Amino acid sequence: MIIYPAIDIMGGKCVRLFQGRADKATIYADNPADMAVKWQDEGAQFLHLVDLDGAFQGSPQNLAAIENIVKTVKIPVQLGGGLRTIEDLDSVFAAGVARAILGTSVITDPELVKAACAKYPAKIVAGLDARAGKVSIKGWVEDTDIFATDVAMQLEAYGVSRIVYTDIMMDGAQTGVNIFATGELAENITIPVIASGGVSSLSDIRQLKPLQESGVEGVIIGRALYEGNFTLAEAIELARWDNANG
Repeated sequence: MIIYPAIDIMGGKCVRLFQGRADKATIYADNPADMAVKWQDEGAQFLHLVDLDGAFQGSPQNLAAIENIVKTVKIPVQLGGGLRTIEDLDSVFAAGVARAILGTSVITDPELVKAACAKYPAKIVAGLDARAGKVSIKGWVEDTDIFATDVAMQLEAYGVSRIVYTDIMMDGAQTGVNIFATGELAENITIPVIASGGVSSLSDIRQLKPLQESGVEGVIIGRALYEGNFTLAEAIELARWDNANG
């Protein structure tokens, strides 16, 4: 299982939000690249970046910080937040990101998703952010009546390479992963799922282990790492132990 340390960028700084609320931000680093180096040095295989300003404003806003991260570390990064046009995707791939995550557009613009998957095969990830099982969009400020599982099956048909599934009510709250919802989503599709939101302890990673058989390939961890609940090295060791011991 891959552990993805999260680096959320707002105003050019590394922050964490509580349940996606911009007014509940904690700043962890003035230079996100410094945090990227820290996670790389501690063994990260992949980084998960979010342009929070982009998510709220609807277009990339922190490309300079993202480019700096890509140039500073040697490990690949995936990026989400405000990517709603082919031109947006062109710009972030030109900046060097390995995968781009489409969020709002998977609901509002399915034709974009199809075109993106055709132009950038295996590089497009769908970000499904759900509250009570139903998808939320536009930086989590707008709810829909569409079930995440239904969307995921359609997105697989469009050609997305994987799904990042976030339970909004768990995100940043450190109250545990929504194992049931994540597992249900993974069981309904064949592409990999990356779990996100709510990790508070190593036991949460352990609980995700059985879901690997259903297609959960990794987990994104944010606040728990930043608050020192456990180290990235400990999480990676547990994930590797899980893999080695089935």
